[in-house]
Amino acid sequence: MTVKRVEVTDATESLATYIRQADAGPVVVTDAGRPVAALVLLDNTDLETVVLSTDPEFLDLIERSRARQTKEGGLSSAEVRRRLNGGLDE
Repeated sequence: MTVKRVEVTDATESLATYIRQADAGPVVVTDAGRPVAALVLLDNTDLETVVLSTDPEFLDLIERSRARQTKEGGLSSAEVRRRLNGGLDE
């Protein structure tokens, strides 16, 4: 995979051109040499996944949930299924 870098002041091509270039790997936009944005192709995803994966509140919720799981433990998927089935085995 290659990474293409383009300085924001030099990014004069159309967005479509940079998207086509992202086939080979990320296109990283820099400002005074510092990365400020990246254009990457998204495979096997949808808009909701993209939005949630960049939402600070959602990411904070996930981190709190993981910390609680680590501290307190949780239910196995088999136990959740058992409880949802009213104690009946599948």
